[in-house]
Amino acid sequence: MADASLLAGPAIRRLRRREGLTQAAMAARLAISPSYLNLIERNQRPLSARLLVQLAERFDFDPRSLRQDEAVGGIDGLRRRLADERFADLSIDRDEVAEWLAAAPQGALAFARLYDAGGGTAQSAATDPMDLVRREIERWRNHFADLDVAAEELADELRLSNAEIGSALAERLRQRHQLAVRILPIDVMPDALRRLDLHARQLQLSEQLDQSSRNFQIAVQLAMLEQREAIAALADGPGFADRAAWRLFRRHLAAYFAAALLMPYGRFIRACEATGYDLPLLQRRFGVGFEQLAHRLTTLQRVGQRGLPFFMARLDRAGQFSKRYAGASGTTLLESSASCPLWNVHRAFEQAGRFIVQSVSFTDPAGQASQWFTLARTVEGNGALGSDSARFAVVLGIEAGMAGQLAAARGIELGAHQAESIGAGCALCHRADCQQRSLAPRGAVLEFDERSRGLTPFEFGR
Repeated sequence: MADASLLAGPAIRRLRRREGLTQAAMAARLAISPSYLNLIERNQRPLSARLLVQLAERFDFDPRSLRQDEAVGGIDGLRRRLADERFADLSIDRDEVAEWLAAAPQGALAFARLYDAGGGTAQSAATDPMDLVRREIERWRNHFADLDVAAEELADELRLSNAEIGSALAERLRQRHQLAVRILPIDVMPDALRRLDLHARQLQLSEQLDQSSRNFQIAVQLAMLEQREAIAALADGPGFADRAAWRLFRRHLAAYFAAALLMPYGRFIRACEATGYDLPLLQRRFGVGFEQLAHRLTTLQRVGQRGLPFFMARLDRAGQFSKRYAGASGTTLLESSASCPLWNVHRAFEQAGRFIVQSVSFTDPAGQASQWFTLARTVEGNGALGSDSARFAVVLGIEAGMAGQLAAARGIELGAHQAESIGAGCALCHRADCQQRSLAPRGAVLEFDERSRGLTPFEFGR
């Protein structure tokens, strides 16, 4: 709160009106001039730390009220909502969103609540448990500081290293919880990867799991045993009416703790910076799978020790998202229910296990353009081995202007002229010259010329 750039004009004006004071009267109680208070209320002067303390002491003012923008996910949270196709003709840019949030935060919050309660695309936000949970994760920017600290402390206590991480986790289960880890053949566990058998005092894992996935499943079990109350408190916070949403969020938090235990924050971010975020090297150093690593990279938002702002998604062969984490990236690329066929993340299925990189220029339904560097590769579903296991493509992305810091981007041209233009899926994309188009954009006016046939199947106006 001591940040000198803190603008809080609307909040101070609401406080003054609540107290029934004129600007002159309030300024006198704060020992500042009325003209200075006027500038603060008009967001032309920042709120200093000294004034913040005086407001708290003299007006019972809660400084947390200045962070109401977090309830909507900040500027990026509003931009994701405004990327809806129904606002496409308004061309609302980032600066306008920032002005709106600064000048009328309550109005912005009201809009966000209305949108999330049923105004969203297909009105899914009000009813779909996965969408409810994703919105809550994005509100936190997928960073849960208390879980990170607890996981780091446990990792230090266990002195985890790649060489002995599995045995250290198993020993923790045995000593603290009297549970043995047992690997069972597929014919004994045909339909499960992890099972807690309290009667036998065993955590049973399927032989289908590779070693990194076995470690992860043990860490998840430790999360549910040792962080049960902390995880339940976080899951209770949003007040989900849908019990399925509560359980999904709790499962996400347990997995978050597990990843933070395997990749402790301080040691992990130092390794990221020292290696240029070399993904294969980080996988080997921390003994994790690519999907676990990709998810962890979206969580690095510790104050004073932030990592690069990645987004991460997981897709199937049909281009459907099964995981979407924007993190602190601010991207709207993941908001559509469909992905663009020109995004080469789909080619990862043709080259299983290889990294596929691309520089893309993305235009969202509101007409806002941004450039990103993305890399993708396939993963086996749930870390299970076998030719018939599920296969997904996991993609990591970062703003092109930051990609030069990555080992994976060395030697790759990141200029705008080299970027592939992609959209939010055909139904939401108004790009007129795309030969890959399979659907006309929603809301577009189709145009027909019976004397000629263009290169694309649809011609339209806005």
